[in-house]
Amino acid sequence: MSRIGKRPVDLPSGVTATISGQTVEVKGPKGAHSFTATDDVTIKQDDNTISVTPRGSSKRARQQWGMSRTVVANMVQGVTTGFKKELEITGVGYRAAVQGNTLKLNLGYSHDVDFPIPSGVTVTAPKPTEIVIEGSDAQLVGQVAANIREWRAPEPYKGKGIRYKGEYIFRKEGKKK
Repeated sequence: MSRIGKRPVDLPSGVTATISGQTVEVKGPKGAHSFTATDDVTIKQDDNTISVTPRGSSKRARQQWGMSRTVVANMVQGVTTGFKKELEITGVGYRAAVQGNTLKLNLGYSHDVDFPIPSGVTVTAPKPTEIVIEGSDAQLVGQVAANIREWRAPEPYKGKGIRYKGEYIFRKEGKKK
């Protein structure tokens, strides 16, 4: 039994959901999202809750059960409060600035890195060493944060690079004479 799949998804006030076949559409103050579930699960709406149940006891049906419920819950959270990822930049001369629709990164390369900001996501740099990514799509926010971090992942000797806020970097000891 899926412990995640058993719990129904509550719809807060101001959020509407429509189910047609296997497609769920959620609309709220921060936008609208839709998701098409596989034929292994059944999605039902009762008053202000959405419940997902498996159509069989196969392994695939049980996998899709929990995953579908989580996707629907993320859509509801996205249209109400949204998602946010924060990145920290560590390193001498490493900085970030938002200019129009691009994020300019100085990361110790011989050139500046121009990262185009995709639609559906807002990127801000409150400080030169901080980047805040916000949006209503959990997958898109996480992917944009991962793509930015990929330009200079934190290294274990000095800890320089782009890390998630609160991420612990295991430090290694350097060479000894």
